[in-house]
Amino acid sequence: MKKLVLAAAVTAAASTAFAGGMEEAMMEKEVVMEEAASSSSNIVVPLLVLAILAVALDN
Repeated sequence: MKKLVLAAAVTAAASTAFAGGMEEAMMEKEVVMEEAASSSSNIVVPLLVLAILAVALDN
């Protein structure tokens, strides 16, 4: 009788563990950030700073 109860318990546990079946895992998409700055803007800012410093030192 104990073996029958144990077998029923194991069967019930196994059936609830696989109740959903095998399903593909849901993977989140990667977020890719793209730089907005171009190569020309990398030169403009330092040149403006140098121009402002040159004007400030001239006065």
